[in-house]
Order: sequence, then structure tokens, then C-alpha cells
Amino acid sequence: MYAIGNDHTGVELKKIIKKFLEEKGEVVKDFGTESTEASNYPEIAEAVANAVAGGECERGVLICGTGVGISIAANKVNGIRAVCCSEPFSAKLSKQHNDSNIICFGARVVGSELAKMIVGEWYDAEFQGGRHQTRIDMIADIEKKQK
Repeated sequence: MYAIGNDHTGVELKKIIKKFLEEKGEVVKDFGTESTEASNYPEIAEAVANAVAGGECERGVLICGTGVGISIAANKVNGIRAVCCSEPFSAKLSKQHNDSNIICFGARVVGSELAKMIVGEWYDAEFQGGRHQTRIDMIADIEKKQK
């Protein structure tokens, strides 16, 4: 199961990405708003990040105006490696090298077709492990020190 969340700027793009993932056979749990009235992205980011970190959902997608704020908020949850990507190459490598578990982007930055390309590359990529796992373990050690 995938988690998806959005603030008021990402309502329409969320619907497109949710359908995109469902067409790939994924069940998508929606934590986002359906309203274009101002909403607080940190609350949505926390809900999606908790669902992913807690194992309720395998991975997550977050959408705000730029993708930046929502990714910062999601990364406050231990075990989350959220990345803000505006193009497919970084999205792919974020999964291959960093085992990113949440992808973020901005509805004011990318259009629907580019957003599908970003999510598609990220979705299809696989974590390569090896030397990259060593670095993921080092990130987890930093998290442990913060408790």
C-alpha cells in the first residue's frame, strides 16, 4: 500500500498521481486534503511519514507548492528518507542509492506529465544495497543520536 498526501496546492495533481499508482496495481491510502482552502502541510507530511515509518504503507508520495516544505516535515520522522525531486533522474537515483521511501514534489513546479515521469522512475527503481546500505545505516545512526 502506498500513502499519498497533499496540501491545498496539490489537490488536482494528487488525484492524477493517485490514479497513476492505482493503474500500476497499488492500493493508495489518501492522507491529503480535497479542499483548496489553505491547509498545513506539516500535519499531512507527518501523517504520511508515520504511515510509512510504522509499516502501514510501503512508500509515500507528498505534494505541496514546491515539495520542499513537505519533504522537510516528513524527514523529521525517524526512518523516513523523503526526497524532493523535480525531474526523473534524481528520483530514480534517490531510490537506487538512498532507498528513499517518500517522494515529494511541487504542484507549482512540475506539471502532471512530468510528475508521472518522476513517480514512475522512482516506482520502478530498486535499492542497490552494497555500499549504499552502509550509508543508509550511517543515516540511521544519526537518527539514533537525536533521540
